[in-house]
Amino acid sequence: MLNILFHISTVFLILPLFVFADSNVPQVKYYDSDNVTNQIPYFDNRFRIDSNIEEVKLIFYRQRGSQPIILVKPDGTKLKINSLPGDNSVEWFDDRTYDMIKIKNPMAGPWQAIGQILPGSQILVVTDVMIEVEPLPKILLAGETLKITGKLVNGEKGLTDPLFRAVVNLDIDFFSSNNKLYDNFGAAPVKLGSFLDDGYDYDEKAGDGVYTGEFVLNFAPGEWLPIYYVKMPMMSRELRQKPVVIQQSPVSITVKASDEEGVNHIVKFHIDPTYVDPQSIILQGKIEYPDKQEFEFSLLEEDKDLRIKEFEYTEAGIHRINADVFGKTITGREFVLTLPQFNFNAENKNGLLISSIDEEGNEILIPRKTAAEILAEKEALAAETLAIEQAKMKAEEEEKQKQMYITIGIINAVIIILGICIFVFIAIRKKKAAKTELSL
Repeated sequence: MLNILFHISTVFLILPLFVFADSNVPQVKYYDSDNVTNQIPYFDNRFRIDSNIEEVKLIFYRQRGSQPIILVKPDGTKLKINSLPGDNSVEWFDDRTYDMIKIKNPMAGPWQAIGQILPGSQILVVTDVMIEVEPLPKILLAGETLKITGKLVNGEKGLTDPLFRAVVNLDIDFFSSNNKLYDNFGAAPVKLGSFLDDGYDYDEKAGDGVYTGEFVLNFAPGEWLPIYYVKMPMMSRELRQKPVVIQQSPVSITVKASDEEGVNHIVKFHIDPTYVDPQSIILQGKIEYPDKQEFEFSLLEEDKDLRIKEFEYTEAGIHRINADVFGKTITGREFVLTLPQFNFNAENKNGLLISSIDEEGNEILIPRKTAAEILAEKEALAAETLAIEQAKMKAEEEEKQKQMYITIGIINAVIIILGICIFVFIAIRKKKAAKTELSL
C-alpha cells in the first residue's frame, strides 16, 4: 500500500501552463475545453487571476531551445526574464524546455503568455499535488537490488503528463544513523539515485505517472536513515523515514582449493537462515579461471543451508567467482542480490610454477622456489648488500684521507711561501741598512 506522502502544496495547473497558488480554494479561472479543438490557440494563451491571491507559480512548456516567453499583464505591461521588477516580486527560472515564474501579489485580471508554447495541450486544474512512495521492506539485505515506486497524484488521480517529468526530480539518499552497534557507524552518506518514469529497467511503462527507483544496496550493512527528496525549481520537499537496517548478505563462500589435476576445487555456499528461506535460494554465476576462460554454473533450490559446487582444476593461479542469489525472505518477499566477488588462489603441487602479479598488474606464473633456495637468495642478497656498504665506506674513507693530504699540502705550501717572503723581506732591509751606513 502506498502510504508515504509528500504534500507539495495546493497547486493550480495549466498544460502547458501550470499555476501554483497557496490558497486551498481554486481562485484561477480558465477557458473550458470544447473537447473538439482541445488546444490553447497560439498567441492567445490567456488565463485569469482573481484578486487577493498572495502568490502564484506558473510553468510554461515551450519548444526546445526557444526564447523565454513574455507575460502580458492585465494593464498591458509586459514581464520579461531580462527586465524583472527590482522589488523581487517576480522570480524567473529559465530552462531549455520551460519557464517557471513565481509572482507575489499578482495583478488581478486576464493575463496572456506569448512565445513558442507547445500546442495541443488541454487546460486542466490541479488542486493538490502529492507524491506517494512505497514503504521500504522490513528486511533489507546487503547486495540486494531494490525496486521502489512512487506516484505523483492530483487528488485521487495520477498525474501522467510526460512533460511534467522535466520539471520534477525525485531522489533518495541513505544517511548513517551513527549507531555504534552497527558496522556503518560514521559512514559517509550514500546517494542511491533517482526515481524515473521513462520505461527503462525496472520502470514498467514510460509516462504512466508511476516513478520507479532501482537501487543497489552495495554498501556497508547497518542502520541507515532513508531521506526522500522532491525537487522543483523554486520548491523542494524532503521526507525522513524511520531508520532501516540492512542485514549482512545471507550467503557466504568458502573453498577447498585443489593443487593437482584430477582433483576438483570444492566451493561451498553457506546460507544463513536468519532472514531468508534457505529452501528458496537459487544461485547463478560464473567462475573465471587464470587464463580468463569462464564457466557458468547454477545451483537450484534444496532443503539445505549448504550448497556445494565442484570446479575442475586446470592450472595454478587466481580464480574469481561472481554469483547472484535469488530467493525469498522469511516474510515471503522475493529478492535478488549480488554477492561480492570471491577470489582464491590455486597452486600446482606437481609442478614448479605458482601464480604471481607482475609490475603492470598482470597475473603470471613464476618458478616455485624451495626453502633452501629462498634462504640462499636471502643470504646472497645480504652478502651483496654488506659488500656494497663496505665498499662505500672504504671509498668514503679514502676520499677523506685524500682531502686531508690535499689540505696538509696546501698548508705546507703556504708556510713555505710565507717563509720565503719573510726571508726576502729581511734580506732587503739588511741591504738597505748597509747602504745607509756606507753613505754616512
